[in-house]
Amino acid sequence: MLTDESLHKIARIAGPEGILTGDAVSSRSAGWGHSENIAARAILRPKSTTEISQIMALCHAENQPVVVHGGLTGLVQGAMTASHEIVLSLERMNKIEEIDPINRTMTVQAGVILQHIHEAVDEVNLMFPLDLGARGTCMIGGNIATNAGGVRVIRYGMTRDLVLGLEAVLADGTVVTSLNKMLKNNAGYDLKQLFIGSEGTLGIVTRAVLRLLEKPVSHNTGFVALNSFEQVTKFLKWMNSELGGNLSAFEVMWQDFYRLVTTAPAYNAPPLPYEFPFYVITDSLGTNQKDDAAAFEAALAGALEQQLIADAVIAKSQRESEAIWAMRHDVEQMQRNGPVLGFDVSLPINEMNDYTRSIQKQIEAQWPDGDCFIFGHLGDSNLHIVVSPGTVDKDMRHKIEEIIYLPLQKIRGSISAEHGIGIEKKPYLGISRTKQEIHLMQTLKRSLDPRNILNPDRIFDF
Repeated sequence: MLTDESLHKIARIAGPEGILTGDAVSSRSAGWGHSENIAARAILRPKSTTEISQIMALCHAENQPVVVHGGLTGLVQGAMTASHEIVLSLERMNKIEEIDPINRTMTVQAGVILQHIHEAVDEVNLMFPLDLGARGTCMIGGNIATNAGGVRVIRYGMTRDLVLGLEAVLADGTVVTSLNKMLKNNAGYDLKQLFIGSEGTLGIVTRAVLRLLEKPVSHNTGFVALNSFEQVTKFLKWMNSELGGNLSAFEVMWQDFYRLVTTAPAYNAPPLPYEFPFYVITDSLGTNQKDDAAAFEAALAGALEQQLIADAVIAKSQRESEAIWAMRHDVEQMQRNGPVLGFDVSLPINEMNDYTRSIQKQIEAQWPDGDCFIFGHLGDSNLHIVVSPGTVDKDMRHKIEEIIYLPLQKIRGSISAEHGIGIEKKPYLGISRTKQEIHLMQTLKRSLDPRNILNPDRIFDF
């Protein structure tokens, strides 16, 4: 552990604003979904890669565990800390270094908030496609470390597909800089992939080159009601075919979730009646508003004619589109009936109906007064499941986790689609990864962080 003398050395490295101790630590929130505040020996707030490198060299020399903090919007306890650990926050590394319209790239420090990236590229008529509900708080370094998904994965892919180059600091302070700007670079190993999705266990992402795209000219949003899950899957295939590659989102809400987010105290108004079991938000982005709007309306009309959908409304303005999406993003409503347990799973679309029916039946049988809300990015095989059993204790949590996770092994699903493993899902990693895969992950960890000081005890046991 760091001595007091070493902490003083770090204070000199980071400057007076770069280190927090005592009440300045314990008064800070531990993040979304946590009632307790941060417990840590200190919070370090470096403002450059050089400072991080020097800090990590000291921590490595003295076996000091370090937990990296971004926007603290994670949902798997990946940023939880103990009193003997040190937090390294990226909040002061918040500079947008360059926007290159010709190469369509953007170079940023890891602490830049995602929404600030959206706003900056919008000014030059470009787009960074990654978009999620926490955009106003989450930081790009955290998005990269967890390989974040969001609502546009069906068209643009995960964060992994939107990063061209990275800079990272290893556990011993070594700086690995590979700020590639090219879409094609096949010269040896693609080392950035080691750090994307590794949840900060292999290195601290400090800077990144992001891939930008031309800003879409057209945007169309529809809200659709469906009578069966079979209709949902057929409608997805239909929209993919009819929109010629312009389909950019396909979000499904089970009826319970739709009702929850459109009844008081929620502010959202229901665009369609509550009589249907499934609802879909579908989006298209394109290059010609007049033509694309006509194609979008024709696709929905054709779906109605072929009885793929039961009813639909189309947003006639940006304001109406935002109102439709506000329902999907109003996830806080799920907490109004008491404590909740949230799950983020991935599974083949053709297995979803049987899987969701089974878990709903089991939860209803054991907790008759509880709730089970299901929604998510069905178009890219990702569902969010939120269970509100009334009260939550350790044994109850374990029972619910087994109901959600254990069936995924047989159908080759994943216990984590986009939120990572952290501490919360670590006991269940073997459901989605083989012993050989986990052994290789451990080998990589031991190679890059032999003293296990960087985000220790996340994902798997060392």
